[in-house]
Amino acid sequence: MRAYYFDNLEGDQRLPHDSGMDVPDEVLKSIGVLHWHIPIDAEGKYEQEITAVAKERNYRNHDIVSISKEGLGDEFETKIKNFYHEHMHEDEEIRYILEGTGFFDVREHSSESWIRCHMGAGDLLVLPAGIYHRFTLDMGNRVRTMRLFKDEPKWIAHNRGNQTDANPYRLEYLKSIQVQ
Repeated sequence: MRAYYFDNLEGDQRLPHDSGMDVPDEVLKSIGVLHWHIPIDAEGKYEQEITAVAKERNYRNHDIVSISKEGLGDEFETKIKNFYHEHMHEDEEIRYILEGTGFFDVREHSSESWIRCHMGAGDLLVLPAGIYHRFTLDMGNRVRTMRLFKDEPKWIAHNRGNQTDANPYRLEYLKSIQVQ
């Protein structure tokens, strides 16, 4: 995974939008974002490592989601735009890329800047509950992802707004990164 500041220039959301300014791991950790690279191997050793991470973080369920033009057909553009709305979740979001590539953009609270995380096969990302973020594919237009969950699989997005800014999970997130 490579993390860098988003350039905020107009253009297709699937383009790199690379400002040329890399974001060090310390900055990601300071906003609660964790990541690992667990290579996908033919022997299936990666499955053991994912299971260990899931156990450590109390995840009990997972599913596999594929996003592509072929799979979503006429709904593709609508779905991609929907994922790209700035939102947060009340649960930690953990994603492991099995195939393909895409971008998770996360808000750096102190500057309101977007940090773009370009992920590919073998990359695992953990976003804390309450962090504002968005997702899009890159120009490859396909990804197959394992989503891990503490309970039953669910994905409830709370789009950014005044009500979401006051959400208890958002406030707890801000407290966790020491924002008063």
